[in-house]
This record gives sequence, C-alpha cells and structure tokens, in this order.
Amino acid sequence: MWAADMTVVTRDQRTDTLTGPTVIFWSMSERVTHDHPTIETLKATLHRHGGTTQPEIRVAEELDVETGDLVRVVLDDSEYRVPIEESPDGKPVFRHANSSPRLARNPHGAENALAEWVEHRELSFGRSVSVDIVEPGFKYGLRGPGESAVYTGGKPSDSLAGIAKNLDS
Repeated sequence: MWAADMTVVTRDQRTDTLTGPTVIFWSMSERVTHDHPTIETLKATLHRHGGTTQPEIRVAEELDVETGDLVRVVLDDSEYRVPIEESPDGKPVFRHANSSPRLARNPHGAENALAEWVEHRELSFGRSVSVDIVEPGFKYGLRGPGESAVYTGGKPSDSLAGIAKNLDS
C-alpha cells in the first residue's frame, strides 16, 4: 500500500523510519520538568482568604490572564480548573481548585483541591510557593518549597476549546 519510507519528526527532532510518505508530527502531550527552559517560575505566597481559614495563593507578578478567567492548574500531577480572582493589591489569586469548569465557576459545597494541597504539605500562611507557567494564559503548576514537578504540555486547538466551552455552558 505505501511504497516509500515515512519519516516521523517529533518536536524534539528525533527521527523514526516507517513505511509511507514523509510527515511531520507535533506531540500535544510533551512532558517537561519545572526547570525546563520553556517554563517560567514565579514566586507566590500563601495567604488566608479574608477572615476565613481558607487558603489563597497570591502571585507576586502579573500573569497573562484577566480576573474571571478559568485556567488549568496542576497540583501533584493532577489537573484542576481554577478561576482567577484578584487580591486587594490587584494581583492574581488562586482561591479554589476543582475537577471541572462547572465546579470551578460555582464551588459552593464542592471539594477544594487547593485547600487539600496546602493541608497535605502543612504549609503555614505567609509561606512561599512556586507558580510554574506551563502555557501562558492556559495552564499553570503549583509547587511547594523544594518540590519538583513534571507537566504535560499542549493546549487544545481553538476549535476543540470552543466545543468544550459550549458543552460547559
């Protein structure tokens, strides 16, 4: 059926020879470590949300997001949806992480994976954490002090994201 050799070139330029015509393949699920040159790391601080015992992560610098945007945040190798909120000084804040966009937009009564992440590490308010920018405006990772992380890169195409957004509405 296919007479010519097929060369598959991945994003990291490794080459395999198969049977068929030449094609270029870009992997959507590239795995990168937190210290990879494509990952920018920002400092953030764990704070108490208002007068509650609920944690919030205040990012020290600006992110490529607007208040109200829904982003993906990786905690312990699991991906959650987090709405971007604003601190009193206008900086981005993560207050709760949920398993679905619907729960992230309306978290009342839902489990908060961010609170569980903080509790598991026994982090105290005022402690620094790291925010890794995996895909600006789309995916971020949180790491506790001295922790490492591996992230799966890749942002869905605009058409797939549009379909998913319509399903969530």
